[in-house]
Amino acid sequence: MSSSWYKKEENNRFTYNLSSFKKMSIIAILMTSLTVNTGFAKENHKEDLNKIFHIYIGNQYIGAVSNEKAVQEIIKSKEREVGQQYKELSIDASASVKIIPEQVFSNETKDAEILAKLEQSLVAKSQAFTLFVDNKPLVSLKDAKAYEDTIRLLKLQYVSQQEINSLHTNQQSTNQLSTLKSGETRLLDVSFKQGVSGVSQNVSPSTIVTPEKAVEYLMTGSLKQETYKIQSGDVLGSVAQRHNLTTAELLALNPGITVDTVLQIGQALNVTVAKPFVTLEVKQEKKVIDTIPFKKIIEEDPNMYKGEKVVKQQGADGKKEISYLLTSENGTRTSKVALEEQIIQQPVDEIEVVGTKVISSRGTGEFTWPTVGGYISSQMGQRWGTVHRGIDIARPSNYNILASDNGVVVAAGNSGSYGNRIVINHNNGYTTLYGHLSSINVEVGQVVEKGSVIGIMGSTGNSTGTHLHFEVEKDGSLVNPLSYVGR
Repeated sequence: MSSSWYKKEENNRFTYNLSSFKKMSIIAILMTSLTVNTGFAKENHKEDLNKIFHIYIGNQYIGAVSNEKAVQEIIKSKEREVGQQYKELSIDASASVKIIPEQVFSNETKDAEILAKLEQSLVAKSQAFTLFVDNKPLVSLKDAKAYEDTIRLLKLQYVSQQEINSLHTNQQSTNQLSTLKSGETRLLDVSFKQGVSGVSQNVSPSTIVTPEKAVEYLMTGSLKQETYKIQSGDVLGSVAQRHNLTTAELLALNPGITVDTVLQIGQALNVTVAKPFVTLEVKQEKKVIDTIPFKKIIEEDPNMYKGEKVVKQQGADGKKEISYLLTSENGTRTSKVALEEQIIQQPVDEIEVVGTKVISSRGTGEFTWPTVGGYISSQMGQRWGTVHRGIDIARPSNYNILASDNGVVVAAGNSGSYGNRIVINHNNGYTTLYGHLSSINVEVGQVVEKGSVIGIMGSTGNSTGTHLHFEVEKDGSLVNPLSYVGR
C-alpha cells in the first residue's frame, strides 16, 4: 500500500469528539494513533520526516502533540463549555493558543499528557471594553455601548439627564447662550478630574460587569457593600473603631441611626466607606437674588435725655442680582465665585437718634447693681404661697445701699413688711424700691445720683436676715430687676 493511504488512515483514526473533556477518551484515541505511527515508522520509512505540533499558551510552552485536530477539539470544547455559562458573550479560547508545526524524524510525542495539560491551562476569554482610570484598568464591560452607558450613569450621580441634554445642545449650538433668570441654574460642564478611557481587549468572562455594577465600584471602591451585624456588648463607638471609622462616619453611612439609637443584636450596619476611583467635577452657573442688609446709623442729640431713643428713619434691605460660578466635586461644593452683580434696589439706612443729655434728677435708663457685691438669695416670683415682688441680695462686701440710677426720692421711711424702705422716681418711667434697711440716709424730694449711698442694709420689717429687697417698676408695672441691673 502507498504512503498516502497510510496518512489518510492515520487522519481517520484521529477523528473524535472532545466536547465532554473526558481525558480517558483523549488518551485512548491518542494511544491508538501512537500505535499506528510507531508501527508505520518501524515497518517502513524510518528515515522519513514526520510532522509534530508544538503548543503554546501565550509565552508558556505546553508541549508537542502528533495531531493538530485534537488541539482544535479541546479549544472548541472549552468554548462550548464557557459559552453555556455566558450565553450573551462571544467566547474565544483560541486567541492565546499558538500551534507551531515542525518536521522531525521521530514523532514519539506524549499526546495524552500534553493534551491534558492544555485542557487544564486553557482559559476562554471574551472580547470586552475595559475602562481605564489614569491608565489603570478598573472594570471590564461587555462592549463600547456598555462603556458609554457607564460614563453616562456616572454623570447622572450628580446631574440630571435633562441637564446633560441641555449641555450637549448648548455645546453644539453656535448661538450665544440665553440670559439666565433669577433662580435658574445652567450646567456649564461635567467632567472627570482623572483620565478616563476605554480599550477593547480580551478578558475572562467572569470579570465583565454591568454598567450599574461598574458605577457602584467606581464610586465606592468596592463591588460589594460590607455590613456588620451587631453582637452583644456592641456600641456605636466600638463598631466604628473596629472598622477604622469615626462614629460620625458610621452614622453618615447609616442615615436611620443616631447617637441615641438602641442597637439590636443581629441588626446590620453598613461599614463600607466610599473611596471613589473617579471624581466628577460639575460646573454650574446660577443666578440668584441676594439681600443687601441696611446699615444702622446712630445720631446723638444733646437736647434729648440720655436713654431716650427715636427712630428717625426706618431701615429697608436692598436687593441685588448675582450670577455665580458654582464648582462641585462628587456632590460637594468646592468653590462659589461671583461672576456678575447688578443692584436692583438700594438699601435704606436706619437712622436712630439717641439722647446724650444727663441731669441728676432723670435716670439714664441704665441701672447699676444696688449693693457692693453680694449674691441673689431669692428670685422674683412665687414664694411661700405669695408673689415675691423683687429680688433679695445678701452678703455684700459692705452694707452700703446705692441708688441704681439718677432720680428723686419720693418715699423714705418705715412701710409695713418692707421695714425701712426708699422709693426713687427716675423720671423716665422707672421707679426703684429698696427695703429692709437698717438706716436711711436720704429725704423725700432729695435728688440722688447713680451710685450714691442712700442707706444701710438691714433686716427690718418682714425679714429673716440681713439683706436688701430690691424692686423695679416700669410705667407702674413690676418688671424683673435682673433684666435691667448689671453688676
